[in-house]
Amino acid sequence: MQTRTTAQHRLFFPLALILGIVTLLVAGGRPAAAFTDKNIELLDRSAKAFAAVVKKASPAVVNVRVEKIVKGSNTFHGNNPFEFFNDPFFERFFGPQFRMPQQRKPREFKQEGVGSGFIISKDGYILTNNHVVGDADVITVRLADEREFKAKVIGTDPQSDVALIKIKDGGDLPVLPMGDSDKIEVGEWVIAIGSPFQLSQTVTVGVVSAKGRSRIGLNDYEDFIQTDAAINPGNSGGPLLNIHGEVIGINTAIFSRSGGYMGIGFAIPINMATAIKEQLLKHGKVTRGWLGVVIQDVDEELAKSFDLKNAKGVIISEVTKDSPADKAGLKDGDVIIALNGEELDDVAALRNQIALTAPGTKVTLKLLRDGKEKTIIVKIGEMPGKFAAGGHGGTKLDELGMALQDLTAELADQFGYKKGQGVLISDVEPDSPADHAGLQAGQLIEEINRIRVHNLRELKAALKKSTHPERVLLRIRAGEYSSYVVLSLK
Repeated sequence: MQTRTTAQHRLFFPLALILGIVTLLVAGGRPAAAFTDKNIELLDRSAKAFAAVVKKASPAVVNVRVEKIVKGSNTFHGNNPFEFFNDPFFERFFGPQFRMPQQRKPREFKQEGVGSGFIISKDGYILTNNHVVGDADVITVRLADEREFKAKVIGTDPQSDVALIKIKDGGDLPVLPMGDSDKIEVGEWVIAIGSPFQLSQTVTVGVVSAKGRSRIGLNDYEDFIQTDAAINPGNSGGPLLNIHGEVIGINTAIFSRSGGYMGIGFAIPINMATAIKEQLLKHGKVTRGWLGVVIQDVDEELAKSFDLKNAKGVIISEVTKDSPADKAGLKDGDVIIALNGEELDDVAALRNQIALTAPGTKVTLKLLRDGKEKTIIVKIGEMPGKFAAGGHGGTKLDELGMALQDLTAELADQFGYKKGQGVLISDVEPDSPADHAGLQAGQLIEEINRIRVHNLRELKAALKKSTHPERVLLRIRAGEYSSYVVLSLK
């Protein structure tokens, strides 16, 4: 009996010790199971909240399928390869019956693409990206309930990559409510819905990773919301939603070395897109405000040189003659620190706000001049037709079909150039003189009309000296090689 009792103590003592430890770990004497259940309940409520948002929003998210007819060519370097044999020289030897067939009519090919969009009015207006529908011949919109409609382009804005299209014969359609992208905070939950890789109604969830991303090099006007919600090819044009199901952005692009999702996606803030949409709806195009200055960010060294307390604001490095800035009395070396009472951190903030300001509107600039604070009122002008402000203080040559920007250290490293080596071609418009000449994004302009240029300011000055306004001579560098290219406006 004594042996049995001792054996029982040996068996149950470790078990009692474990139970005692577990009891101590349970706060307030609550059973461990109840503690776990409450956490699961919390997760369950969160999951159902996301599901409810998606269920309400998804009917207004659409798949956008585009078609474009592209004419191929049976030519050889722009000429009929058989034309050589139609020379009279061959008739002298083989007779007049010797004639090679004439060049055939160019073949036509159909290119197809897909993207996303979302309905903003019951009668069928849809917001999407310009790069989704910009040059499409046929646009087909498919709703979540599998209905399909033809759509037409109301207006596009390549510089911000926003496009407005409309479904034909649409009525009483589901609509997504607009949110306020200015009020979102880094770390907030967001939901992306779209058609990545043609997989319609795909939902991903993430957070706002950053705001105000402006040095990406995707558009001329950038103020991106960065998110880690998975965005892939085909998501372009779809909505980025807050947890209330309101649109806070248009999913536009990803940063990727593989072509797929790598944790960094970008969306156009809905406040910017809405302002552009209003102009597209009224005028079919966007008219941007113009200040008439060349500007640059304030870094630590410039802040010390200008006796500034911190590296914030925008330095005016040049004022365009007879521009709104010139007429208002702005000067080279002025440091703009606020626009209409809102502090400015960098060039992008000023450029974007001025661009979205209607011409004729008066704005208040707070600036520092020789260490003293001044307030100047400027009447904003209309962006001149020849030059439209581009990314990174860049320029777009509308007639020639090129978007240009200064070569920053980051871009120089990316493309294998040296900072200040020339002006980078960031985009080429299809079927433009630049496109016809074979120019491509990533190439570098080193000379214009035989004048060496290192940045946009020098390029503009060289253009003004041109004696042939309908013809521009460029020296273009692509990697290790350079060549001369003539662009004609005729």
